[in-house]
Amino acid sequence: MKPDHTADMEFFTLVARHGSLAAAARALDLTPPAATKRLAQLEARLGVRLVNRTTRRISLTSEGETYLAHAGRILASIREMEDAVSSGRAAPKGLLRVNATLGFGRTTIAPIVSEFAKRYPQVEVQMEVTDRPVDLVESGYDLAIRFGALPDKRLNARCVMSNRRFLCASPLYLQRHGVPACLGDLTRHRCIVHRQNDEAHGVWRFYSGEGEEHSEVVKVHGALSSNDGDIVLGWALDGHGILVRSEWDLARYVESGRLKIVLPAYRLPSADLFVYYLNRRNQAARSRVFIDFLVEHFSQPSAMA
Repeated sequence: MKPDHTADMEFFTLVARHGSLAAAARALDLTPPAATKRLAQLEARLGVRLVNRTTRRISLTSEGETYLAHAGRILASIREMEDAVSSGRAAPKGLLRVNATLGFGRTTIAPIVSEFAKRYPQVEVQMEVTDRPVDLVESGYDLAIRFGALPDKRLNARCVMSNRRFLCASPLYLQRHGVPACLGDLTRHRCIVHRQNDEAHGVWRFYSGEGEEHSEVVKVHGALSSNDGDIVLGWALDGHGILVRSEWDLARYVESGRLKIVLPAYRLPSADLFVYYLNRRNQAARSRVFIDFLVEHFSQPSAMA
């Protein structure tokens, strides 16, 4: 029997994505020894070592990196071919791989996927949540949902939701420490810092006017910081300081009076929500309807508009 090269590429892509043979085995409903044997057979057929193994994790060899890059492109081309052939079908169907950020994916995107599955029962959705950057070319995902600017110019993107960012603080904090009247006052306040990716720690950039040609940078300080958005929001609600958050997170708290907007005349870089996907001429119907479904969900007017 001839080897199934497509299945081998899908298997190895999954191993590389999880960084663990045990995790890939669980995803494929295999035993760990079966996954180990399958990788060994693939390496034996190719005549090279694809991964370096440790007791807990694996890393790709240079040959493994090359195999993964080519496998990603080949699998994407196969999906594109199948989508083009089946584009005339009435109801969207097939496998849709979606990636979203960890917290937002769990609390917001997962319920949307649940509603999507009710409307389109013939579409199989595989959703994974990660906070690390995702390479759609090599990872095998069809769509990725992220806040902020897109780093990869090879991708197409659609803005799902406009999402401004604001300075905010609890009424209790402002009563105790005063309301800042200008950006310079922030250096004398307790500020809560949300550490994200490679952003400079505690450096806040503001724009005045409509464009981005006039900006001012403020280095803030505070006793509390975290890389988790829900944690820093909780600290702000508890009165620990001034925080930068998006209107998506703030709307209900501003409406209820639990948080107040600070220095509203100064504009922060936005955190618009994007869904991005590979630059393909023939996008699958299941991808198109999922993107439209997201836009429909987030089209409700903001309470802070």
